[in-house]
Amino acid sequence: MKRTFDVQPWNVITHTFKNESENKRLQESMTSLGNGYMGMRGFFEEDYSGDTLPGIYLGGVWYPDKTRVGWWKNGYPEYFGKVVNATNFIKMHVKINGELVDLAKDQITDFTLNLDMKQSLLTRSFIVTKGDAEVQLTFERFLSVAQQELSVQRVTAKNVGNTDVELIIDSAIDADVENEDANYDERFWDVLNTDQGTETGDVVSKTVENPFGTPRFTVGMEMRHVTDMSSKQVSQPNDKEVVNEFITTLQAGELTQLEKRVIVVTSRDYDTEAQLTDAMHKLSDKVAGQSYAELFTAHADIWADRWEKSDIQISGDDEAQQGIRFNLFELFSTYYGEDARLNIGPKGFTGEKYGGATYWDTEAFAVPVYLGITNPEVTRNLLMYRYKQLDGAYHNAKQQGLKGALFPMVTFDGIECHNEWEITFEEIHRNGDIAFAIYNYTRYTGDNSYVQNEGAKVLAEISKFWADRVHFSERNQKYMIHGVTGPDEYENNVDNNWYTNLLAQWTLKYTLSILDDVSPEWQAKLDVTDADKQKWQDIVDRMYLPYDKDLNIFVQHDGFLDKDIKPVSSLGKDDLPLNQNWSWDKILRSPYIKQGDVLQGIWDFIDDYTPEQKKANFDFYEPLTVHESSLSAAIHSVLAADLHYEDKAVELYERTARLDLDNYNNDTVDGLHVTAMTGGWIAVVQGFAGMRVRDDKLHFAPFLPKKWDHYSFRQVFRNRVIEVSVDGSGAKFKLIDGAPITIDVDGKDVKLAK
Repeated sequence: MKRTFDVQPWNVITHTFKNESENKRLQESMTSLGNGYMGMRGFFEEDYSGDTLPGIYLGGVWYPDKTRVGWWKNGYPEYFGKVVNATNFIKMHVKINGELVDLAKDQITDFTLNLDMKQSLLTRSFIVTKGDAEVQLTFERFLSVAQQELSVQRVTAKNVGNTDVELIIDSAIDADVENEDANYDERFWDVLNTDQGTETGDVVSKTVENPFGTPRFTVGMEMRHVTDMSSKQVSQPNDKEVVNEFITTLQAGELTQLEKRVIVVTSRDYDTEAQLTDAMHKLSDKVAGQSYAELFTAHADIWADRWEKSDIQISGDDEAQQGIRFNLFELFSTYYGEDARLNIGPKGFTGEKYGGATYWDTEAFAVPVYLGITNPEVTRNLLMYRYKQLDGAYHNAKQQGLKGALFPMVTFDGIECHNEWEITFEEIHRNGDIAFAIYNYTRYTGDNSYVQNEGAKVLAEISKFWADRVHFSERNQKYMIHGVTGPDEYENNVDNNWYTNLLAQWTLKYTLSILDDVSPEWQAKLDVTDADKQKWQDIVDRMYLPYDKDLNIFVQHDGFLDKDIKPVSSLGKDDLPLNQNWSWDKILRSPYIKQGDVLQGIWDFIDDYTPEQKKANFDFYEPLTVHESSLSAAIHSVLAADLHYEDKAVELYERTARLDLDNYNNDTVDGLHVTAMTGGWIAVVQGFAGMRVRDDKLHFAPFLPKKWDHYSFRQVFRNRVIEVSVDGSGAKFKLIDGAPITIDVDGKDVKLAK
């Protein structure tokens, strides 16, 4: 396989630069940085006249862009929420002897682009030739996790030629930016004020007015510089940009450095513009007295602590090692739980596709991972995020003429803001996925305080929705759910999607099971009557779940087996990926599955099914699956491992862990698949290590893939940290922190103590 980046355990690095749009955008996606508060694609600081997607995004800052459809239908979301491309605060113009550096045009050598995942540092270096001048330029940047409002850049210029060189660097903050995902080239920022000194500059801007009454966001940015270069007051080029100019002459062999420190603050944290501006200045003053080394060390130390808790070490397969670290790095760069108001967007801070909002990916895929590698408070924050948006969920259900709460498919504030009807209206399984996350948190942590309070309210309102959304078939004497889209989005508007029906049934059953244990304070808030309970139990008892006894499989939906069933292996290479080569009509008529659907349900409740049931369903559905969803490969890897299909489990691990590194689906140019970055951890821990939680006890059934020499990881479980190490001699378990615990390994009790 031809790769853009080298395979190295701790680095995403390349020594190749091609002035091609697809290659450039791919490099930008792959070298994205973030610190949970903000993030950016790996676009160049300096001028670049070729195709590029410069993107800087701020957590929780978004815009409600008007939904544009050809034919309006009742219940459509009024707006499509989208992440806003923020003011460009890393911008620089670099001039050598008066000529702009532009890698789309310039002659360069010794190019290196290096994302250091261990320390979250992006470095780019090259030698550029301008006439008789030769200058080596090195750009470094990091977004501090020690001070989340802080961005730090450092430019080093060395004259490697034989003649003197005049170097000018114009450092800017520029609010004249555009979103690639916008209607009719709209701009989303109004500049409120600017301030410019010789070595400093401020821009305060606000998102433009919108007709929907959602909050506008004010953002303040202040830059300061540290350098031996001479500074110069320059005129503002326009009313949206401030610029500081720095100039020096480099003799042969001489070098100079320029540091740029930017503080970014938003109205999410400050009530008034005056408070925001004051905070911006104070934070800028705070970091001004610290050296680059001090700022970087504080940042790198926190990353070291994160890696100590979460790193999965693999020996014998550098591709597998790089893949899992890339997964965890980008996941942590997006979200580490510090801000309960935020969630995990499918693209994180790496692109604008999907609008940057919250999907069901969080509950289904991210929650299991964060439970295993962070403190429980991180996952509890994700659950509280949904509870605090119940009002929006009521609104969404009411828009569809239904009772209870319908949590959105896509959201920033709880209101549905996705404009594809077959998803917005029909992919309602997300309600069950949110309920399942509450169950997952409770059984994993042993903490009942959420499910007995706020969680009970969420479950009750979801259950009211399901009870209203089902209908009773007199002919079959069964409850059914028509007109849905399951996890497999290559099947729209189907009847009785097995996974959706299963989650509706399970949610009602789970809600009934917790009602008696709800705290007295919350009992009255639930407003669940005896009639509700009777109706819910009747639905549980008589829910229709499609099944074919001859094949011993759960049928994905009514009519699925009437399709022309042919495996993916029968397709030609020119057919794949389907979503880039086939019409939507052809995809919908085909038997091909975008991602696990029935198998998603079996993964959720993996201990509820017999080996024979799991085998029959996997053997039927996996050959029909094209894995064109980034969420697909991980669950298939776990199920393959459970069935002892080792080669298939490893193949699918590699696909999920290296999905973006190897650009499997030819769509990484748009940004990384951040919520799918959970897949590598899931495949290793639940798949190869066989981790399960059964009856309040942690279970393992580890095996070592033939391609690997060893793997190890640490896992948080009920206030303990357990280290698992697997090699050719078997598995070893060590209690790193917490009280003694007994775990199950291949059916035998193992007692762990420090």
